[in-house]
Amino acid sequence: MNAPVNPKKLIKGATGDWEIVVGMEIHAQVTSQAKLFSGASTAFGGDPNSHVSLVDAAMPGMLPVINEECVRQAIRTGLGLRAEINLKSTFDRKNYFYPDLPQGYQISQYKSPIVGEGEVIVDVPESGETITVRIERLHLEQDAGKSIHDLHPTLSFVDLNRSGVALMEIVSKPDLRSADEARAYVTKLRTILRYLGTCDGDMEKGNLRADVNVSVRRPGEELGTRCEIKNVNSIRFIGQAIEVEARRQIAILEDGGTIDQETRLYDPGKGETRSMRSKEEAHDYRYFPDPDLLPLEFDQAYVDDLARHLPELPDEKKARFMASYGLPPYDAGVLVAERVSADFYEDVAKGRDGKAAANWVINELFGRLNKDGKDLTETPVSAAQLGAIIELIGENVISGKIAKDLFEIVFTEGGDPREIVEKRGMKQVTDTGAIEKAVDEIIAANPDKVEQAKAKPTLLGWFVGQTMKATGGKANPQALNEILKQKLGIE
Repeated sequence: MNAPVNPKKLIKGATGDWEIVVGMEIHAQVTSQAKLFSGASTAFGGDPNSHVSLVDAAMPGMLPVINEECVRQAIRTGLGLRAEINLKSTFDRKNYFYPDLPQGYQISQYKSPIVGEGEVIVDVPESGETITVRIERLHLEQDAGKSIHDLHPTLSFVDLNRSGVALMEIVSKPDLRSADEARAYVTKLRTILRYLGTCDGDMEKGNLRADVNVSVRRPGEELGTRCEIKNVNSIRFIGQAIEVEARRQIAILEDGGTIDQETRLYDPGKGETRSMRSKEEAHDYRYFPDPDLLPLEFDQAYVDDLARHLPELPDEKKARFMASYGLPPYDAGVLVAERVSADFYEDVAKGRDGKAAANWVINELFGRLNKDGKDLTETPVSAAQLGAIIELIGENVISGKIAKDLFEIVFTEGGDPREIVEKRGMKQVTDTGAIEKAVDEIIAANPDKVEQAKAKPTLLGWFVGQTMKATGGKANPQALNEILKQKLGIE
């Protein structure tokens, strides 16, 4: 996609500017109770080789039977990616030999995937841009097992618990132009998968992994030779790997060398990529249709029924939050980044000031949770409690300053906000007589400041601060400002 080159995304080399070009292959484990072609469990953390059927172990004569739930999840994901759903697709054998691949081949989809072209709209926080990343395809395939090399000095072990687990491989076009864009893309894709419930996105468990294809070119030139960085398992490492690999390639090209198409690994400890093997092409795998599986066919009515039951997805939810609650794009984007935070916000905002609710959820609650190293699932403040604090401000029972003190009490001690305000005498002073008395005392004690304030009205803030101090922060700010302006003769 030859879009205009953004100069800010270029890398300066010794001989001029270079552009990074990135395409992603995301392997997302399908959320299902059983594997793609067997009834064995997909639960994480079982004893080695305890979730293995005869099919997964490739015992002679064992035939695969497709799991319909995995098919449904793949179609739902395709719909969430605004992609074309292919009513007929086929499974192929991808032949390669490795100890943790007991069949000697992987059942995958090559020429006819279940999902065709789609797109993902991505907000890039670092640049403030919104980009569209085109999806080339999504296909279903089975995962391999796991080789374990650190349990014995001379032997390796194989755990087949993952063998046969359903994966969705989501392949993007080479539309990304920076590490920031790549990180934002994976983050957005993971959000969509979690909303749909088709993958939990847990990268620590290996349930979401990325193969990152990186090349560099002079701005406006043809695509360069790409290298694939295999199995990157964190969003932070994806960004680091792209930066490191791009600079490696630029250094080679500027020295007069050429880039070999190969598969590489990223070592976050050393901050480098290193060669793993030469990059295979499709013919190296000798793909052919799997003779044990019929073509996968379903009708449009099946797809339409799945589409009708999709949840509201992040882009639609963001647009609704902006329209219904008057939120700016940034606030709406933060709130819809996780389904749990969007649902929490809606509970807080229901029947209340939407913008005030967003400020309290994002700035106060998220900020406080982040300080304690917690996420929203661990919040000690419920949506009802936070909503009550917002109501107390709206009713002029407490000021914004008192509200922050109240929030801290609720966060650390719990309790009903209204009862706390009553029991601890936290109601703001709305009695103008009481406020006037405090103002008069401060004016009488500071005649020099009075004269200065008349000449420089910005000093009004000093009097506000002193009065608030005198009233324990309980003076109604609006009433206080009016009284001070009147007493000091400030327009």
